[in-house]
Amino acid sequence: MSEVAIGVIVLLVVIFGFSAFKTVNQGMEYTVQRFGRYTKTLKPGFHIIIPFIDVIGYKMNMRERVIDVPNQEVITKDNAMVSVDAVVFVQTMDAARAAYEVDSLDFAVVNLCLTNIRTVVGSMDLDEVLSRRDEINGLLLSVIDRATNPWGLKVTRIEIRDLTPPADITAAMTKQMKAEREKRAEILIAQGEKQSAILRSEGEKRAAILDAEGRKEAAHRDAEARERLAQAEATATAMVSEAIAKGDVQAINYFVAQKYVEAFGKLAESDQQKTVIIPAELSTLASTVGGIGAIIDAAGLSKKEGG
Repeated sequence: MSEVAIGVIVLLVVIFGFSAFKTVNQGMEYTVQRFGRYTKTLKPGFHIIIPFIDVIGYKMNMRERVIDVPNQEVITKDNAMVSVDAVVFVQTMDAARAAYEVDSLDFAVVNLCLTNIRTVVGSMDLDEVLSRRDEINGLLLSVIDRATNPWGLKVTRIEIRDLTPPADITAAMTKQMKAEREKRAEILIAQGEKQSAILRSEGEKRAAILDAEGRKEAAHRDAEARERLAQAEATATAMVSEAIAKGDVQAINYFVAQKYVEAFGKLAESDQQKTVIIPAELSTLASTVGGIGAIIDAAGLSKKEGG
């Protein structure tokens, strides 16, 4: 009997030890109930409770976790059906409230997300839903976090993972996108042609300016040449006139030869003249032209003597 008693006592001690000594792992918190009523929360570490009176109620995970929100079909404001898939990140901040304020915490969060996604997405047009995903995430986060606050839960973020419009709308959007790209390409081509035309026009304008400047320069040089020729002719005329005034016969022959040469030149340049007759008095013309040289030599000699 003594051995049996010792065995019972040892067994009671072991049971008492398991019931009284509790170790809570990091990232977890345990709620303690006494006769079914919540009394305290055990933080990570070693704890001693009253055996058979205090029991562990709920073991709550205090780490941030991810809850998948099932895919659902939502009708937008413009009556378009869109498939929405989301994910929500939550963290338990108060173990007691999360354990006792709501039954099936994750299930409640999922249903809350589904309801609010239908509300937010349903209040927008399809174009807004597809282009304002960040705004939808912000609205959902604000509403769901406020609703879960009494449960001791913190919603850190919610993300719309996928938005899928119907196949016919997707095809229409693809055609629209292709048309927009073609339009932008045509605009870029037109702008390039316009720029090319402007550059070509500026080049032609510059070439015309340079050509005009070249013509102006050529005309200026031609005018200078004509002026020098006129001065030379005037000097020669003055010298011949002076010689005539002195009664020099060679000067008179110069004028006659000059007129003769001019008339002969016009006869040779005539479009109607096919045959040019050379006069027999060509030797007279040569002697006359030789008189011109004599006049010039005489004029040069007189200038030397005068000097």
